[in-house]
This record gives sequence, C-alpha cells and structure tokens, in this order.
Amino acid sequence: MAELIGSVWWLLVSLGLLVTFHEFGHYWVARRCGVRVLRFSVGFGKPLFMRRGKDGTEYVVAAIPLGGYVKMLDERALIEDMPATAGTADSGATIDAGETLSEADRAGAFNRQSVWKRIAIVIAGPIANLLLCVLLLWAMFVIGRPDYAPVLGQATGIAADAGLHRGDTITAVGDRQTPTWSEVQMALIPSALDRSDVQLQVLDANGNAGTRRLALSHLPVDFDERRAVEVIGLVPRHHSLPAVVGQVAPDTAAWGVLAEGDRISAIDGHAVREWSDLGPLVQDLGERGGRGMVEVIRDDERLALELEPTRVTPEGGETYWAIGISPARPELPAMDAELRYGPIAAVPAALQETAHQAGQLFSMIGRAFSGRVEVRNTVAGPITIARAANAYAGQGAAWFLSLLAMLSLSLGILNLLPIPLLDGGHLLYYLIELVKGSPVSERTMAYGQYIGLMLIAALMGLAFYNDIVNNLLH
Repeated sequence: MAELIGSVWWLLVSLGLLVTFHEFGHYWVARRCGVRVLRFSVGFGKPLFMRRGKDGTEYVVAAIPLGGYVKMLDERALIEDMPATAGTADSGATIDAGETLSEADRAGAFNRQSVWKRIAIVIAGPIANLLLCVLLLWAMFVIGRPDYAPVLGQATGIAADAGLHRGDTITAVGDRQTPTWSEVQMALIPSALDRSDVQLQVLDANGNAGTRRLALSHLPVDFDERRAVEVIGLVPRHHSLPAVVGQVAPDTAAWGVLAEGDRISAIDGHAVREWSDLGPLVQDLGERGGRGMVEVIRDDERLALELEPTRVTPEGGETYWAIGISPARPELPAMDAELRYGPIAAVPAALQETAHQAGQLFSMIGRAFSGRVEVRNTVAGPITIARAANAYAGQGAAWFLSLLAMLSLSLGILNLLPIPLLDGGHLLYYLIELVKGSPVSERTMAYGQYIGLMLIAALMGLAFYNDIVNNLLH
C-alpha cells in the first residue's frame, strides 16, 4: 500500500511540474505576443480549483492530471488547445466571438497573429521542457547523484570473450565517459539494441589501462532488451554475492555438512572470494572424483569439512556437479561513487547531457518505427512512470531530478511529433501556411483532428498495453 500511495503521489508531482512548465511556455510567449489567454489549465476534465486573474485569465487545476492546455481567444469560435501529453485533448468551450468582439479584442485573437508569432507560441511549450531539462540536470550535477563504481565483479559470455575480468574498471564506452555503473548501462544499451560492436576503455585491477571490444553483434536475436547488460555477461561488483550459504537442500551432498550462514573460504585448497567462484571449483572436484575438503567460517571458527559432489540433470538441461546449496541474499552495499560537478562546470555538462539524451530519444523513436526494438520497450504508460518516479524519489533528490529531466525532455520531443492535436501538428499546419501563402483550410484541419485523435488513441493504447505487459504480466 505504501508503494502504491508513493507511486501515485510522485506521479502527480512529476506530471504537475512538467505540464505546468510546458503550458507556462505557451502562456508566457502568447502574452508577449499580445494574445489574450482565456484559460491556463493543468489537467483536463472538471476543474478542482479555479481562480480568475486580474488579466481575465482563468487559472485551473483539473481532475485528470495527464496533461493540460492553454486556451486563447480565437475569432473562429475555436480554442487553440495545445495538449501537453499524448493521448489527452480538450475540445474546449466555443466562444461567440463573431461581431461582439471589439477591435482591441480582435487584435488579441490568436488567429489575427502573424504565422511567425503563432509558430513561436506553439513551439514555446517544447522549448520550455527543453530548458527545464537543462535546469534539472544542472541541479542534479550540483547536488551529486550517488551511484556505484563501474567495477566488474564477474565477466561471462561476450564480456569474458572480450578479455574482461573481475576487478576491471570500465572508464568509457565508445566515446562516452562512464564514471558510474549507471553510466555504463546507459551507454551500452543503444549499441546492444543495434547489435553493433563497441570499444571499452578499461583499467584492470592493477591500474593498467587497456581497450576491450565487446562483440555485441553476437547477441542472440531474441534477447531480453531490458536485461541487455546481464545478457552481455557484465556483473558489477556491487551485485557480486558473498560465498555465504543461504540454504542447504535436503538429501544433497551438503546436507548435514554445511549450515546456513557458513562462509565458504576454500574448496580443495583453492581460495573462494565470492559465490561465482564456487561453480567451477565444484565442477573440478566432481570431475576429479571422491571427497573433497571444504573450508568454512562458522561462528568465527574456521572448519575443514569433507563432502562429495553429486551429478544433477535438470529436466531439459545439461548434467552438472552440485553440492546442494543456494546463496544468502544480502542487501546491496553502500554506494561508492558519485556523479557531481561544481556549479560552473555543471552548466556545459547539463547542456551536453541534454543533447546526448535528445539524440538517444530520436534514435529510439527511429528504432521503434523500424521494428528494431520490442514493442513493450517503446512507450511507457502512467503505471510505469509512477513506479519509476517512486523508485527514483526513494533514492534521493538527485536521482529524482534525473528522472524529471528525462521526462521533461521526452515530453518536449513527443509534442514536436507532427500529429494533429499536438504542438508538432500545429507547427506542421503553420509551415504549410508559410509555403502556400495562406492558412490550411478548416476542412483539412478537421480531417487532421480525426487523424490526430486516432493516432493519439493508438499511442495511449500502446502505453497502457506496455504497462500491463511490463508491470502486471512480468
């Protein structure tokens, strides 16, 4: 219940901030262009709060917090609604603007403005989100985002084939510096999705610098894209399990010999530093045959115990040697790295990160349309966003700011898509007007409205489908 309440709360906080900033961009530029603003609404549906300003503008907080709009005076008895999120649109109230408007009112009508002013008003919302993204990233860098060092605890599969080993520190992926493990993950995912080989800059456990090439072109066709780093074979040091017995299965080699809480320090004279060391040593002991010596620490006492591995053949799997134990699951260790810049250095860092994330978002849109990414990993719905907001908020202010920055940038880019009802659709109409020298006909705009509604409904359906698949079925 606490997670549910937290998720709903942080979703409302996130959307409220992002939508308000987006709509304020439209509002601010509209006022500077001399357009009369009738309503500034955060959310859709029935107003929960309304206040009329001295300028006559109604400021509203509505019941459905999944978008917002700025309503401007228009002589065509239509309101220019500019939704802040896909899948939300408000038909608006019509205005009997005809002959009742004074010349002063007519001058403040949206449709009376030059096409360049209309473009400025429409594009101001996405630009506001872009600026907010930069501001949020700057704040995140100044506060400092705690994380884990990019140190390997284990390398298997493709990672092992590339020559990576335990203790290696990944300092760069391609041309992107990776001061933390999260940066390693984010840098690897695009190459994994494209199945393109990538160069890693590495410091080994002795501090020697080197280059390793990950052959991501060898990734299986149907790998789980959400587990890309794990499929590559990279296990970070903070995910390494200590060699501590969590459970002993009955009627196995370890039953009656090992006990819960035993820390295994050696097998047949070979040191054991973590759980991943056990598998190969147990296989070697089984192949050798006979009983072997297992050294453990139990209640601060070092013991030498004998046991003999047994063959296990899982259904549909390969036979292997086992002793019948499973690991203890300790909590994650304290974070040992931080992504931080000073207030001055954070400015170019925030600009560069915004540009990088924008490029990645456009690339992801391209992958989605070309079918190079799974459908469930394309558009996130409100459930996914709510859970992410709650999780990030739980990790501290810097992490939450990084999520808000990503959402703000996504919101801005999404609204620039050339879909009628979104800002990008309005921009498309005005660009056509610039080319042909006259506004798009009302009939064409009406057809565009229907097409936009269908596209947005499809986008909403996909978002909710992904929510169900990713959060309820998995």
